[in-house]
Amino acid sequence: MKQLIMIGKGGHSKVIRDIILAQGEYQLVGYLDNAIESYYEQDDLFFDNLNNINKYSSDHFFIIAIGNNHVREKIVLKYGLNIEQFATLIHPSAIISPFSSIGRGTVVMPLVVINADTRIGNHAIVNSGAVVEHDNVIEDYVHISPGALLAGGVTVGELAHVAIGSNVLPQVKIGSNSIVGAGATVIEDVPSEQTVIGTPAKPKE
Repeated sequence: MKQLIMIGKGGHSKVIRDIILAQGEYQLVGYLDNAIESYYEQDDLFFDNLNNINKYSSDHFFIIAIGNNHVREKIVLKYGLNIEQFATLIHPSAIISPFSSIGRGTVVMPLVVINADTRIGNHAIVNSGAVVEHDNVIEDYVHISPGALLAGGVTVGELAHVAIGSNVLPQVKIGSNSIVGAGATVIEDVPSEQTVIGTPAKPKE
């Protein structure tokens, strides 16, 4: 079984650990986190500082178990691992079209639906119960939060965050580094670097 190291040891990592166990493709062998001061072992796992990642990079796969989009990007850029060294983790309860594609370092949580001809980029998160309909483009480092519903033909730019329980209508484009607030209904395009809230979604004052 392929050996996997988790980067990050917060609450998000607990859910990803469950996905690793359920998927059965990888064996979790340890954690790397900057909050860990020195190497130790516990419960058949090792724990080490993230700055020691080069000790493990030649013979392990990795997943970044951090919900913050910008932190995931920062880690990828700082440590320079090959994209092929990152796992793609999909919970068995997710329904994934065979005509969709999902990038490296991306995590698909329980009960997600991803439909035909949708492309999910690298290091994205599609969180529990989200629905990503046909012909969507979800770019790198995006977070689609629990219960979000994206209709057909939606585009979500790099580093954008679609928050919990939000709805995005067909053909809408959400710009890079933008935020769709919790429970919002997006009926028109959202420019990059903008936060929208409410129903219908409007720029946050």
